[in-house]
Amino acid sequence: MQNQKKKIDEFLISLKLGFFLAVRQIRRSNKATTALIIFVMTLTFLNLVVVRGVLVGLIEGVSQVYREVSTGEVFISNLPKKSYIENSPSVLAKVRSLPWVESFTPRYLESGTIEADYKTKINLTDGSNSAGGVIAGIDPILEDNTTGLSSKIVEGEYLTPEDTEYILIGSSLLKKYVPVDSASFSFLENVEPGTKVRITVGGNTKEFIVKGVIQSKADEVDFRAYILDTTLRNMIGRTDYNVDEIAIKLKEGADPVLVRDSLLKAGVGENARVQTADDAVPKFVTDIKNTFAILGNVVGSIGLVVASITIFIVIFVNAITRKKFIGILKGIGISSQAIEIAYVFQSLFYAILGIGIGLLILYGILVPFIANHPIKFPFSDGILVAEVGATFFRVFLLSLATLVAGYVPARIVVKKNTLDSILGR
Repeated sequence: MQNQKKKIDEFLISLKLGFFLAVRQIRRSNKATTALIIFVMTLTFLNLVVVRGVLVGLIEGVSQVYREVSTGEVFISNLPKKSYIENSPSVLAKVRSLPWVESFTPRYLESGTIEADYKTKINLTDGSNSAGGVIAGIDPILEDNTTGLSSKIVEGEYLTPEDTEYILIGSSLLKKYVPVDSASFSFLENVEPGTKVRITVGGNTKEFIVKGVIQSKADEVDFRAYILDTTLRNMIGRTDYNVDEIAIKLKEGADPVLVRDSLLKAGVGENARVQTADDAVPKFVTDIKNTFAILGNVVGSIGLVVASITIFIVIFVNAITRKKFIGILKGIGISSQAIEIAYVFQSLFYAILGIGIGLLILYGILVPFIANHPIKFPFSDGILVAEVGATFFRVFLLSLATLVAGYVPARIVVKKNTLDSILGR
């Protein structure tokens, strides 16, 4: 017990003495070298967090778009082997009764064909200017209140409740927005606002005028054409008011899981599939997100190794050049433990200052800036994902790597014979 107390006292003395020596070394070190090391630590920290954050944010942007313009926070769709949501009026009444719901939009969906230039076609053998896609029947006011679909219009105008003869075309159905030349896909050519197109759904054909083009970077939206729900219902003979999907927007702060479970308890699950936005995101999006997270971790790990080697070299060179000084310290009775602790404190100083500056740049500049100015990728508006928990886990990893990188070279030099160190041998 007494020996243990003595060891603790000796360690505390070494800790204090090591801290004093570390402060003294940092004050006497070259300022430019110190600034360079801190700069390297800052870049290393940002590399650990930002590269992964951008890669994950690239796909998170896709998920966010799906949530905003397609599924809402809670999404109701038809059950497997069912072509629509049965007993839809009752389901909609239950959605309407929930206190957390801000707005919702029911949609009718039907596969169909869109054809252009049909009036100028001379021979029946001529190739048709047509594309297959999903025709969505919507209430334009409910849809816009829930998903803000009107904000995704890149050409023309949004639908109004009186536009029974008009249609919105998703950009992925138009050749000028999809630079792909493939026999497997057909796209509409020479179609813009004002162009007349012919829609065929359920064996019925009707002529529409293109009023606008939608581009949201969500395939579920951009591969669709939109007309009024009343018009589509008449074309497909849907007189029972059973819809195909319902997107729900919640009030701020509402828990999507709570709303989903409330709908299931109310019996909605008997007629429809109820999912949160995260559940409803296509599987390939989740797979890509996980893949990019792994890639970000790999790249960040390489940066962590580089930072560790950098600190190791700096501390090792510093210790070698001060070998004579270390020998003198040992000669006058300073313990090896105190000298090693001094170099550990020195390396931690570089890490803490570099990480601190990195955190300020990350949360003070990068995250808010990219949130307001998303990175424009072809298939999403990328954001920077920097969860606090994950970020501070990387702070811990970098600090630990730095501590080890500072201790090892100091230990190597301090272990040398005291007299050899003093004489420079």
